[in-house]
Amino acid sequence: MDKAHISQHISSQFNRELQELFSTVMQMGALVQAQIISAVDALVTGNVELAEQVITSDHLINAMEVRIDEECAHIIARRQPTATDLRFIIAMAKSTTDLERMGDEAERIGHMAVRLGPAAEEPSRRFAELGRLGRNVQQQLAEALRAMDTLDTELAAQVVREDLSVDADFEGLTRELITHMMEDPRSIPRALNVIWAARSLERIGDRARNLCEYVIYIVKGKDVRHTSLEDLEREARRTD
Repeated sequence: MDKAHISQHISSQFNRELQELFSTVMQMGALVQAQIISAVDALVTGNVELAEQVITSDHLINAMEVRIDEECAHIIARRQPTATDLRFIIAMAKSTTDLERMGDEAERIGHMAVRLGPAAEEPSRRFAELGRLGRNVQQQLAEALRAMDTLDTELAAQVVREDLSVDADFEGLTRELITHMMEDPRSIPRALNVIWAARSLERIGDRARNLCEYVIYIVKGKDVRHTSLEDLEREARRTD
């Protein structure tokens, strides 16, 4: 791979294999990102046709996951990589799993949009509460993919910190909706649908955070899962 942090090899074929693996993972990331944008748009606007497109396209994401997993296994068997190369391949395999799970969440939102059908409310009111959360999660994923594309550990750490804002938005929205349900039982069906969609978005944010942790693992050789945010940021900035 033509990246500063990925070692070059005597075998040009090995380089091409790593480049192709990375390219496929990034293509999968772009597809997942498009699915999430479409799913949220379909739910908010009541666009059933768009929601159905999200649902029927999920098999493409699943197929890419299988393809990438197989390629990772083949590279390990053929090349017996060590050190940076092995970390890179492991991180690509883990990233693929997280991207596939994000696709599943987008599909769930798509199913919800189909089930609910066109909104009785005006478009400006239909699930408007999801607007901010949806935008934040979409931006978080876009930045996570950019951090992965550039192997930028400081950007990766920034995205991890931003996940706290996404979690706070989700918790605030949930509390607000619970209050509405207690005050007006007639709002319960709609509020529950919003909560379920918001939960899917919050999970996508968690998966985007995982991608950033893998970036730090590739570059720094440190597994920062289950560490404090301060330790993660310190590791991302480490220069030695």
